[in-house]
Amino acid sequence: MNARNQPPADSSLIANASPSSPLVESVPILIVSDAWHPQVNGVVRTLERMVAELSAFGHPTQVIGPDRFRTIPCPSYPEIRLAIDARWKLPAILDEVPNAAVHIATEGPLGQAAKRYCMKRGKPFTTAFHTRFPEYVHARIRLPLTWTYRWIRRFHADAQCTMVTTNSMRRDLERRGFKNLRIWSRGVDTALFRPQPKDALTLPRPIFMNVGRVAVEKNIRQFLDLCLPGTKVVVGGGPQLAELQEAYPEVHFLGPKEGQELARLFAAADVFVFPSRTDTFGLVLLEALASGVPVAALPVNGPIDVIGDNPVGALDDNLKAAVLKALQCDPSACRAHAEAYSWTASARQFQANLMPLLEDALDPGGS
Repeated sequence: MNARNQPPADSSLIANASPSSPLVESVPILIVSDAWHPQVNGVVRTLERMVAELSAFGHPTQVIGPDRFRTIPCPSYPEIRLAIDARWKLPAILDEVPNAAVHIATEGPLGQAAKRYCMKRGKPFTTAFHTRFPEYVHARIRLPLTWTYRWIRRFHADAQCTMVTTNSMRRDLERRGFKNLRIWSRGVDTALFRPQPKDALTLPRPIFMNVGRVAVEKNIRQFLDLCLPGTKVVVGGGPQLAELQEAYPEVHFLGPKEGQELARLFAAADVFVFPSRTDTFGLVLLEALASGVPVAALPVNGPIDVIGDNPVGALDDNLKAAVLKALQCDPSACRAHAEAYSWTASARQFQANLMPLLEDALDPGGS
């Protein structure tokens, strides 16, 4: 059968499937992503977990990232490296695993080269909408959103399906003319991110924390401008770090952290403040909740889906009001809410969305 003619499987069909017994026999999966090590962000963390989970399901999975190519720094964001020889080098890499299912995670140079490869060979592929790229560009150079969304929509139009993180994100993109959208949610490592003693930070309380990329599209200034008791802490690196450090000397900027050190810092906070208007999900929301820390955020895509009306945080256009309300939330309720999200369930959704491609790889002739 041809995967291009088959609709992706509904994720609910595999909710109870066992990792030891995949729905189809082993098929390699290649994930092409412009976001990969040494970058530290939600896309990279998500793909790391998919490699582990899908491999455990029986699908050998690897990420093809910029680390395999010649790169240049991204304008205005030098921490991100852009592959400059992907168009010529990527086809040979993909040809090494001819029977693989291909998922294109990003719309950058590698994503463009992977789409070109698949279209030329008549090979079906899936994509994902990880990042509100049009809003990021608009925040930096004021390019009209309609222009970039038109380009992004064309990029995803030929995919078997485009995976989005939440129902609110799906509705938003459908209003913008995107088609064939399927849900692919996220998980959290509840063994790493967990309630712990708050002695990792010995600062005046309450401690209000933001964790993530320090960049203009994250709207961190709205948090830092709030008049709050206690202490503000920012964990993470990015192109706006030096600027904000100079503008807000009273704020504690701790730089990027990972692993156990990051988990201890999460647990040391009293409220996690998430001022972003551009995230499609926000893994850090789950990491804070798993640490027993309530969330204060704006009522936008991501927080609406993760927090909603649950008593684990507060959503308000008045961010200060949300922060002060979140202080009253029960940490044990936060932890219980996060425990409903697992990376295994996330990988099952991903596998279901890839199912037509996996079947096509096993029967490429359409018999």
